[in-house]
Amino acid sequence: MRSYGNRSASPDAILIPPEVAFEINAGLRRHREPYVGITENGTPRPGLYRLNHAGAAPKTARTAARAYLDGLTPHQRVVGALPMDAPEWRLWTNAIPTWHPKGMRLERLTDRDRDRALAVVEASLSPAGYAQVRAAMALNEHLGQLIDDYRDTLTEFAYWFTVFGTPSDDSPWGWQLMGHHVDLHCVFVGGQVVLAPVFLGAEPTTGTGRFEGVTAFGDETEVALTFRRTLIPNREGEFLMGSSLRAEDLPPELAGPWNGRHVAGAGSDNLILPAEGIVAASLPADQRDGLVELIRVYLDRLPLPQAERTLALVREHFDETRFAWRGGHDDECAFYYRIHSPVLLVEYDNHPGVFLANPEPARFHVHTIVRAPNGNDYGRDLLAQHYRLHHGS
Repeated sequence: MRSYGNRSASPDAILIPPEVAFEINAGLRRHREPYVGITENGTPRPGLYRLNHAGAAPKTARTAARAYLDGLTPHQRVVGALPMDAPEWRLWTNAIPTWHPKGMRLERLTDRDRDRALAVVEASLSPAGYAQVRAAMALNEHLGQLIDDYRDTLTEFAYWFTVFGTPSDDSPWGWQLMGHHVDLHCVFVGGQVVLAPVFLGAEPTTGTGRFEGVTAFGDETEVALTFRRTLIPNREGEFLMGSSLRAEDLPPELAGPWNGRHVAGAGSDNLILPAEGIVAASLPADQRDGLVELIRVYLDRLPLPQAERTLALVREHFDETRFAWRGGHDDECAFYYRIHSPVLLVEYDNHPGVFLANPEPARFHVHTIVRAPNGNDYGRDLLAQHYRLHHGS
């Protein structure tokens, strides 16, 4: 087992090696920088996102959020509910925070209040999306059981939940769930649901013992492999970043245990990322369908109406959407892929062990990231449109 970090969630970081602290504190260092969004050249493209009141955000989410907040004591609401414009939206980490997190830690709530908090998450996502979040949380505890360590942080409910704004049918509001391998940001604005950034991962991806039957990221892995295997060798120059994820075959900046190959994790809200890979619109029809099926894997975490609206938006930009791959595509090897559209960024990466002992990336350690590039992470672009329309600002 590799042993990294302080075994409590204390902001006292004296036990954390400096290089590790630097990586996991990226969000803390950068969350107060002026927000731009992930762009190709440092300037977000205007007019990509449209405020659409035709679809209705789930009223069950609003009702669940009100019930959750009503159940909190006054001192709990001080940390569990923040204004919509609070900078803490952007303060998150995929690791264990080395600062005092905002929000209520689920395992410190009563069973009833924790159930109410999770009901907000459930009402905001599709059934498949909620099941995946809960699987990742359960596998976090499974990891603690496997290594018999970090029993106060590698648990099912070592996650912080925060409601932003006032849950309403008319005014924007949202929530964040943050912790190891689970970071979700959900915003309701103008009848739409924005679920970005999302970071979901697991080490391992399959449970044993009392976690038998708990699995995660099967579709993210298998649907991607199926699509990759349809791409013909004579076009590899357009999409293949490299044929191996082994450390000896990678540049040092892509071989570390923390971020691996992915670039859009915590602290990367203003990332400049030129598009790489094969252009989706240049693919034959069956391969375009295969890429759409892979995109659906990530969008299907949303409620169905919003998933369909977002997919339609992605389709509008298929001539600018690119797909890139690193690693092999047999039945065992590790790999990384990226889908980069003007309105959607997806990353999938296999990692070496952080808590487990595998020195090289393996399929049983997965990180996935979903972003809304060009300024709509945290629903920022749609929120700006809403405030201009209704408040003249």
